Amino acid sequence: MNSRKRPVTPTEGPDKETMEDNSPTAEPDSTDPATLQKKLAVQKDAYLRLAADFENFQKRTRRDSEREAAAEKESFIRELLPVLDNLERALASEDGAAPGSLYQGLEMVWRQWIEILHRHGIDAVEDLGRPFDPYQHEAVSVQHDPNQPHHIVLEVLLRGYRRGDQLFRPAKVIVNDLRHSPGGHHGG
Repeated sequence: MNSRKRPVTPTEGPDKETMEDNSPTAEPDSTDPATLQKKLAVQKDAYLRLAADFENFQKRTRRDSEREAAAEKESFIRELLPVLDNLERALASEDGAAPGSLYQGLEMVWRQWIEILHRHGIDAVEDLGRPFDPYQHEAVSVQHDPNQPHHIVLEVLLRGYRRGDQLFRPAKVIVNDLRHSPGGHHGG
């Protein structure tokens, strides 16, 4: 037997060199440039995703706030319309019994309401004498006037309003119907 000891290689057993992390399966050194680049790329990706999520959140919040404000504004305007309707009725029913100053005052208030609505993007529609359109008008009655064209708006009971190109409230109208004579009954 040989009493001579042979040197121990790093793969055969533990010694000072094997205690250091030199194996290929061990985690790379944290100061390694390639590792740092990978970590930086991961952190940058996470930051960009977080920034995009935050920007989307801000846009969504802004859009939701604008929708809520628009709904509140629309509700407020819908509450104002009956007041405007009553003023319009009072102006239309002047029969000389009311003093001229009262009429002028009512007319001034009515014009102010119209201006307020206009500033909020709501405009009255002039429908009298126009062809009846079921998408723009709500027919509440029909009359027979042979001196007017068929399906023409003979009278506007409640004015219609628009917001830009969109109908805000349809007009309530009386429509001319020449198909049937008054008092006559026709099936069909």
